[in-house]
Order: sequence, then C-alpha cells, then structure tokens
Amino acid sequence: MSWLRALARPEIVALKPYEHAVWEPSLERLHANELPWRSLSDPTAAGLNRYPEPQPQELVQRLAELYDVVPRQLLVGRGSDEPIDLLVRAFCRAGQDSVLVCPPTFGMYSVAARIQGAQVISVPLRAERGFALDEDELLARCSADVKVVFLCSPNNPTGNLLDEQAILRIATRLAGRAVVVVDAAYIEFSASGCLSRHLQELPHLAILRTLSKAHGLAGARCGALLADPELIALLRKVIPPYAMAQLTVEAVLRQLQPAQVAIARQHIETIVSERARMSAALREMRGVTRVWKSDANFLLVEFADPDAALGAARAAGLLVRDVRSHPGLGNALRLTVGSVSQNDRLLGALR
Repeated sequence: MSWLRALARPEIVALKPYEHAVWEPSLERLHANELPWRSLSDPTAAGLNRYPEPQPQELVQRLAELYDVVPRQLLVGRGSDEPIDLLVRAFCRAGQDSVLVCPPTFGMYSVAARIQGAQVISVPLRAERGFALDEDELLARCSADVKVVFLCSPNNPTGNLLDEQAILRIATRLAGRAVVVVDAAYIEFSASGCLSRHLQELPHLAILRTLSKAHGLAGARCGALLADPELIALLRKVIPPYAMAQLTVEAVLRQLQPAQVAIARQHIETIVSERARMSAALREMRGVTRVWKSDANFLLVEFADPDAALGAARAAGLLVRDVRSHPGLGNALRLTVGSVSQNDRLLGALR
C-alpha cells in the first residue's frame, strides 16, 4: 500500500469521481446540455455557453512552467483556499483527525479544519526568536491523528520566512504520518527559493502557490497545489469538475504571457524596494515600538497606540489590517506595501 492510501480517508481513496462531459474540442457539443448560442456580451474565445475544460490543459502547462514542476505535479484551484479545503477534506475524518497549525498564521487552515469537523492543534511560533518554528514541540504534538500540518513561509501576518532546514527536517520526520503543506503565497517577495524542488524526495510534501499576490490576480482566484502526482490524482477526485471559470482561465493565460510575467517581476522589485523604504521610515517614528523583518509584501508593525494609528490611516483614506486578535500580536497592525504614492500617504499620516 502506498503512503497516500495509508494516510488519506479510505472513502476518498475508493471514491469514484464525477464523470464530466467528455472534453473533445474538435467535435460539436451535443452531450453536455448546453445552449448552442453565445450571449451577445460574451467576451471569451471559448464561449460562456459551454462548460470550461476541467483542469485546463494549457493553464496547467503554463503554471507548471512558471513554478518549475511537471504538469502531473500540479492542481489548479480557486486561489490557495480551495486546495487548503481539498487537503483537509481528503485526509481528515470528522471527529477523528486533526490539523496542526503554527499561530499567528493564516486563518483559513483552521477554518477549513473546523468546517470539516477536524480538530485544530496549535503550536505557536516563537516570537522571541523572530516567530521561528518550535520544531521540537511541533514534532512532539504530532500524534497519530494529525493528518495535515500547515506551515506558512513567508508567514502571514508576521512576514518572516520559516527556516528551510527545519521544514525539511519536519517533513522527513513525518514521512508516512502526515502531509506537510508549505504555503508559499508570498515567496516571490523573498530571496529564498521555493521548496517544490524537494517534492520528488519528499512525496508527502505539498506546496501552495497563488497568482493573487505577485501577479496581481487576486480577483481572478487562481492558485495551484504542487505535490506528488499520486496526491494530485487523489485531489482531482474531490475538486469540482468545472472549478475554473472560463473568464478566469482566459484572463490568467493572458497574464502568463512572457511580457506580462516580466511586468510582474518589475512590480515585485518595486514592492521589495518600497518595503525597505517603509521599514526604515517607520523605525524612525516616535509611536512605533517595533517593525518586524519581512519577506512578504507587507510589514508587521507594533505601535504604542494602535487605535490612533488605525484612525490616522483611515483619515488618510487608507485601510490597514488590525491583527491584534492573533496570539502575541496585541499591539500590531499589518501594513500592505502599496504604490509609492500610497506609501507616502500612509507614512505621512502615521507621522
């Protein structure tokens, strides 16, 4: 029995997936109960009167090239949220299994677990070490019921990279026991490489990527899970057959053209430069008590009076994120790095 069959929910392993209409674009479609007429306002090439291709081949190929994996190692989903949900549903039995998270971190891991009826085990990051992983405690808390471990690097909302060697040690120790999922939504804003290069040696490692951040496509809702082909095949049983809307598919393919990818890289360089400028300016402000190092497109900043800082930003017509509800972040706000003019307005307001 493979590692995945031993770990995944047996009913998902045995699941016969929904049989969608056969995809043969060279033939005229009279097999999917679609209308033969397009809307006059339909802007797409394929036609919105037709169901989109399940796991669109061209999109999968383009994303595989972007993320340096082979197509069978990639599942396209709606942002990162859908793969998170799929992983929890595929591996966690309600009332029996658990997910492990390291707060303060992205809240969707716990939300997806609780919707599924899975328990949530928390092993907090160590703030005194720059929000580092507590590797020993994490491994100690990984009992037999823990089926999925979520690690966010760079972490949201703290912005720091988790130690790569610690992640790899954890993944090695948990081989055959749990799927270790690394959320790399912000990795483009870091000098660090993506851990997807370790997928072959660590088949129970999975990587979340998204076009929402660095590629400016948050509204398109397009992300990917990079993982062992056997894991991708399992999740293809669970994902809805027409998960990606045709409008999204065509919009994303346009944005993945070489010229557009080059523009995205220029934007990343600007964000990284502005992040450094903002960090230096904030450290000089009297009401700022700490600016945490960031490898993402935001800064975690602690204020002597967070309410006053929130009010100042709003008065300047800007929203920043109040993250004080997260454990250990009682005086902190998360500031997204915007355009040069937006950043100037925010710094002026906070001064």
